[in-house]
Amino acid sequence: MRIVTWNLWWRFGPWQARQKAILTALRELRPDVVGLQEVWAADGENLAEWLAGELGLHCAWAASPAPERWRRRIGDPTVDIGNAVLSRWPVVDRDMLPLPAPADTDDGRLALYARLAGPAHEIPFFTTHFASAPDASAVRCGQVAALAGFVARHRGGTPFPPVVTGDLNAWPDSDEIRLLGGYKTAPAVPGQVLLDAWEYADPAAPSATWDAANPYVAPTHEPSVRIDYIHVGPPGPGGLGHVRDVRRACDGPVDGVWPSDHAAVVADLADGPDPDRG
Repeated sequence: MRIVTWNLWWRFGPWQARQKAILTALRELRPDVVGLQEVWAADGENLAEWLAGELGLHCAWAASPAPERWRRRIGDPTVDIGNAVLSRWPVVDRDMLPLPAPADTDDGRLALYARLAGPAHEIPFFTTHFASAPDASAVRCGQVAALAGFVARHRGGTPFPPVVTGDLNAWPDSDEIRLLGGYKTAPAVPGQVLLDAWEYADPAAPSATWDAANPYVAPTHEPSVRIDYIHVGPPGPGGLGHVRDVRRACDGPVDGVWPSDHAAVVADLADGPDPDRG
């Protein structure tokens, strides 16, 4: 089962050319489930729904409850922003959680849950987008606590472990990432552990999803770092849901156009018991 997470950079930059490049990149990946952040909707169109139609996937979408700060950045009061899930399998349940933030910086970040009717088991799938300010670690820790409770409420009723994807805007060794994982510090929800899929990556593989090699990132003069994640709960019976492979993707131009300011992360998960695990 191929899982992808990707921040699509909303309506910034050459968004119309990027839209085609995003589709091409996803088509080449052949994902089963995709968690998307910074998805636009405007004038009766929705980027996630369009991608789902082109790729033959199901779609769940949640709009930000407070898009005004985003709209001011592009000078367009009509464009919505949100998160989406694209899935090869039908979405049988969904929910949305606004993430906590101080009133003076709240720009409507959220978490989206979609329960997917997988080939053998239902899959509790989540995608989210945390606060981005470099000094907002405490805010992100609060968002982790809210997200962890959201996962706990929706993860049950299936042997498949919860899958949590998103742009977390945090370095891998940060307090908020350790708190979300719950295996390098006390978990936000007692007993709930979510493993960073990148722990299974080749140590020599390029990991930065916010990469100065990207021309949209270079002008920020910020360091290259991994800030996009796929987390998975402990494997189910027979290794169900365990990480078989993980890598960076969508990390270069498509026909001369960089699709986004973020690279994607791709993880292949076991969708059935491993023969050698019984």
